[in-house]
Amino acid sequence: MDDWINSLMDTLGAPGAGIAVALENLFPPIPSEVILPLAGFAAAGGRMGLLAALLWTTAGSVVGALALYGVGALLGRERTVAIAARLPLVKVSDIERTEAWFVRHGTKAVFFGRMVPIFRSLISVPAGVERMPLPTFLVLTALGSAIWNTTFVLAGHALGDNWDQVTGYVSVYSKVVLVVAAAAVLAFVATRLLRSGRGARRGNR
Repeated sequence: MDDWINSLMDTLGAPGAGIAVALENLFPPIPSEVILPLAGFAAAGGRMGLLAALLWTTAGSVVGALALYGVGALLGRERTVAIAARLPLVKVSDIERTEAWFVRHGTKAVFFGRMVPIFRSLISVPAGVERMPLPTFLVLTALGSAIWNTTFVLAGHALGDNWDQVTGYVSVYSKVVLVVAAAAVLAFVATRLLRSGRGARRGNR
């Protein structure tokens, strides 16, 4: 992965870093915690300008997020509800509550979501489903992405040959987020199964 990203940046410079970040949004296995500090390291070595690295990686983030927003917009509310209704343990009321939550907190979710591994890509889909005004979505995505990208590009620039130390810290952060998300899913499933079991017992009385 490092070699591929390095090759892309050697060939295209800062735009190559932007393309890599755009792809990272669409294909999460491509890690931003590798691309961004590596771009900073490349800037420190004179292979691209630091400002160019910051601007292009942020532009790549916005382009990738916009593509996922488009997926959500094409999917639409009706299809989303129809798909959710077919999922086990998920009710239409769950989707309606999620929608209500997004209406109240969607702007914060999009902004801060850009700084949370896993969710930084996924948050664009419900924004598209709910048709968040595109200018609002673009501004929030650009601001949140700029903070995230700047942090790691500057870290890679400062660390130089030791840029890969950044990936260790982000890996821990990502694992914590993943554990919390998994715990939330398990709690949801357990609660729904318990409610179903109680409903079944009441029906048998």
